[in-house]
Amino acid sequence: MPRRFVDISVPLEAGIASDPPIMLPEIDYLDHKMTAGQIASFFPGLKESDLPGGDGWAVEMLRVSSHNGTHLDAPYHHHSTMNNGERAITIDEVPLEWCFNPGVKLDFRHLPDGYLVSADEVEAELKRIGHDLQPLDIVVVNTAAGAKYGQPEYVDTGCGMGREATLYLLERGVRVTGTDAWSWDAPFSHTAKKWAETHDPAIIWEGHRASIDIGYCHMEKLAHLDSLPATGFTISCFPMKLKGGSAGFTRAVAIFEE
Repeated sequence: MPRRFVDISVPLEAGIASDPPIMLPEIDYLDHKMTAGQIASFFPGLKESDLPGGDGWAVEMLRVSSHNGTHLDAPYHHHSTMNNGERAITIDEVPLEWCFNPGVKLDFRHLPDGYLVSADEVEAELKRIGHDLQPLDIVVVNTAAGAKYGQPEYVDTGCGMGREATLYLLERGVRVTGTDAWSWDAPFSHTAKKWAETHDPAIIWEGHRASIDIGYCHMEKLAHLDSLPATGFTISCFPMKLKGGSAGFTRAVAIFEE
């Protein structure tokens, strides 16, 4: 049976507004002419001109966070514990069976920046698209942020998933979720305004912290969710196996059987 693949990842890229300034990735690109001496150093007496075209290899040197680009957060990123007291698992311990499952897209692009999605709104959206959640469904959220990736306003754009909305999904067996925004939660700039009014720490990172009750993973900085239907595809999102890591880069892909 033929398959169609839709890339729902962003490239790891420097020089764009993909993260807050203190978290931006840096990439040095070394081309073939710059590295010919590296190859020659392994073979005493070899001249750079002896190499085909005088070319070495192309190499990129990275100074990045595991949370740059499209990535999968482990429960360990959210908190030191999960499932009400267990040690939170790191990215290299995430069950592989979580990372290849039917996808479900919730469309919340119409909601304002900083808005916190409720459980009732998740339920209403599932009813609208006619889907009953199944254990291990991978639920991705299309927000207004997807269209702003790489632009200065990106990290402040989009709605967020609150604690009750996240638990609504987790209580039904979902273990991987995702968003095209910078964070699964509402942008910090909006939450900070609420914090200034309430000084309630429970509102800070509340969607992430739902993992304290039920451990789960989520993807951030997804792309092209607007091109996906609500259902009818499989998502593959296996993370890089970073020992003891809080997250891993993932080439997230939506797969259609046609």
